[in-house]
Amino acid sequence: MAKNYNDLGVEFKYLIVNDMDRKFGLWVNTVGFQAIQPNSPYPVKDHPSGYYFNIQKGRVLHEYQIVYITKGRGLFSSDTTPEKQVCKGRLMVLFPGQWHTYQPLQQTGWNEYYIGFEGPMVDNLIKNAFLTKDNQILEVGLNEELVTLFSRAIEIAENDKISAQQYLSGIVLHIIGMILSISKNKIFEIGDVDQKIEQAKIIMNENVFKNIDPEELAMKLNISYSWFRKVFKDYTGYAPAKYFQELKLRKAKQLLVETSHSVKEISFMLDYKSTEHFFSLFKKRTGFTPLEYRSFGRGTE
Repeated sequence: MAKNYNDLGVEFKYLIVNDMDRKFGLWVNTVGFQAIQPNSPYPVKDHPSGYYFNIQKGRVLHEYQIVYITKGRGLFSSDTTPEKQVCKGRLMVLFPGQWHTYQPLQQTGWNEYYIGFEGPMVDNLIKNAFLTKDNQILEVGLNEELVTLFSRAIEIAENDKISAQQYLSGIVLHIIGMILSISKNKIFEIGDVDQKIEQAKIIMNENVFKNIDPEELAMKLNISYSWFRKVFKDYTGYAPAKYFQELKLRKAKQLLVETSHSVKEISFMLDYKSTEHFFSLFKKRTGFTPLEYRSFGRGTE
């Protein structure tokens, strides 16, 4: 049976904002990811009342939001935008005080990354028409760097360390700058070949806790494996399997430094064949054992 990639489920965070955060000029209220399966209820009901909405009635938010679709397709409309189709590689820009509604198509579902924010720093960007209500659906294509920014924002929000809001504010500005560069200036007009590779990279990123068969991935992308392997290596410098292992190694490093999970637990979480295999591979690639890396990364030596 074929595997379903890009199906991580639902992960989101609502943040507490204090007076010092507001003085910074930009703060984040919520950030998350949702994988909505075909024929599944939408929106999910775990959100606070200020965010949950009825598709037919729509809603009005008190904040800006950027919603990025990386899989599937759906519909969007607002009080300034007639109903438009939203598919993978597009994002929706939502404005405070504006009525809007959106939903994935029942037959496809979708994957959405989103971040909600406000503050005078953003108000100034809107005042100067960097983002406008008459252009709420932006074409940015499938872009791994953009997914990484959203994913990092989720991690920062979950860790909730001192000055997390200022870190998140920087990520928001990075996201805005990036989508303006891609969608308005057309610097990165991506062809079909690039889109296939970016889609493959995103699938790998979103499934780092699983195992991916590169040949099966190529089949899902409707391309031959020999062509996929050659073009992927030309594009990234890595063969697909090697690239995926590098992603797993990067995640292992993060888990070693930022969590208290044992080496055995991390090996299991990342779906390595065995703890011994993980240990050997990690030492070969980094020059450290996992525990040595943890001590080094935390500065506890």
